[in-house]
Amino acid sequence: QGAIRDPDEWQTGNEPMTGAQRSYLRTLATEAGETLDDADLTKAEAAKKIDELQRRTGRGQGPTHQ
Repeated sequence: QGAIRDPDEWQTGNEPMTGAQRSYLRTLATEAGETLDDADLTKAEAAKKIDELQRRTGRGQGPTHQ
């Protein structure tokens, strides 16, 4: 296992989120009963939001950034 890194420290963290991040965020937001305005999130912002929604929905087993 690699060390968990803060998304703010990612070299590519300021790039637009990936399609996979967008899709997963939409799924999690729906499950959390939240409307998601994800039009211009960065990879780092998307990773943080995924972590937050995973905690709220009980999905996942920890941070998505490793």
